[in-house]
Amino acid sequence: MTVAGIIVAAGRGTRAGEGLPKQWRMLAGRPVLAHTVDAFRGTVDHLLVVIHPDDHLLAEQTLADVDFVTGGSTRDASVRNALEALALMGVDRVLIHDGARPLVSKALIDRVISALDNAEGAAPALPVTDALWRGEAMAVSGTQDRANLWRAQTPQGFQFGAILAAHRAHPGGAADDVEVARAAGMTVAIVEGEEENLKLTFASDIERAEHILKGRRGMDIRLGNGFDVHAFGPGDHVWLCGVKVPHGAGLVGHSDADVGMHALTDAIYGALAEGDIGRHFPPSDPQWKGAESHIFLRHAAGRAEARGFRIANADVTLICERPKVGPHAGAMQAELARILGIEPDRVSVKATTSERLGFTGREEGIAALATATLVTA
Repeated sequence: MTVAGIIVAAGRGTRAGEGLPKQWRMLAGRPVLAHTVDAFRGTVDHLLVVIHPDDHLLAEQTLADVDFVTGGSTRDASVRNALEALALMGVDRVLIHDGARPLVSKALIDRVISALDNAEGAAPALPVTDALWRGEAMAVSGTQDRANLWRAQTPQGFQFGAILAAHRAHPGGAADDVEVARAAGMTVAIVEGEEENLKLTFASDIERAEHILKGRRGMDIRLGNGFDVHAFGPGDHVWLCGVKVPHGAGLVGHSDADVGMHALTDAIYGALAEGDIGRHFPPSDPQWKGAESHIFLRHAAGRAEARGFRIANADVTLICERPKVGPHAGAMQAELARILGIEPDRVSVKATTSERLGFTGREEGIAALATATLVTA
């Protein structure tokens, strides 16, 4: 049995307000659609995402190892485009899901697939429990019996051949795929839906989804270490943790050779599992020749923020015989805090010698060790 998944993400989402379409807005540091796609990875054999013609470049940059098809002018036209793209792939069953439902669980997906063992179609829903009113001009004009009423969700699953034929025969304008299926005489079973499987419609829905995701993952604490070394060379000062310190030599490096800031930058990248400075700012790129190291540190802090983390503390140890760090430690602490956008009492800068041992003891250079702790914001 081969199961395919279609994620419909070709809409413009105008009710979510100005800005990017809602499927491309950021949710917990990643686009909404990336969360939706992740929910289906490993649960279906083929995954196809339907996107707007204007979004191809954005989709290629955002989603890895995913196939795309261009959507139509309506939702049902978009679904039909995807079904036709799958028609020659030997698909037995298909799940059709809204791209703006990023919180769907794998358990719900599995329930829909299992229900197709005994049905032409299956879709999740929740019973209506609130009182229902009819209204005119913002006034209650009547009530509606809620018995046998359900709130529809996706993914909606179907036997592939049956739903393909149903879409080919449908005149268009359906609200969802269950409507298309029923118009073709198919029976659709209801499976238990989930309250958290909300569809993001308004900007406030994204905030609600953020809270749900935080509750799911709990407190995420990341710890990263960084280490860097730079040799002494000609010069009359060194840059350490963003402060210009007079000295009888300079530090040699592709950038400004701020060994302390480099170590701290790598500590943040390490906590994020995103490599080191060299991955983000290759020394082979001439634009970074002589660059000020606050560029690197600010980028690392920005990456943490984009992924939903805040920097809980940063600790830098400079290892050298000279220059003396103590008189400048307070200024270094303040500068690092400013760049990171955190309180100075969350930053520590200290120094030690190597007791005249090794290259630092021989005053051939300076080493730095840094630790950064990230927690979910």
